[in-house]
Amino acid sequence: MQGNLPPEAQEKIEELQDLQETAQQVAQQKQSAESTLRDSRTALEALDDIEEDATMYREVGELLVQTDYDSAHEALDEKVDSLEVRVQTLEKQEERVRDKFEELQQELQQLLQGGAGGGPMGPGGPGAGGD
Repeated sequence: MQGNLPPEAQEKIEELQDLQETAQQVAQQKQSAESTLRDSRTALEALDDIEEDATMYREVGELLVQTDYDSAHEALDEKVDSLEVRVQTLEKQEERVRDKFEELQQELQQLLQGGAGGGPMGPGGPGAGGD
């Protein structure tokens, strides 16, 4: 079926497929970051219920290394902050991919309906002209 499509339409379909793959990868990364963030927040809350002089260990690769309360709390705080930024970044990336996907779908639909008028004229995209 794609063999009957104009080259420009085939190119848009390939871009859509690439964007779909990118969207799936971003969604997986976001899901993983959100899960780790939940776990880290839970650990931070649990740490608040522990006596400050309790013996604690943290994972370093395959080892458990003794640590103190302040170091553990600081490390978890930093991890939570970092993960929150990561999740926000992935949400923005997800939105950009979704917007680009919708834009490409519209362009492809116009091409297939014969109303593209020669296609987009550069990176401006919809609404780029007419200032």
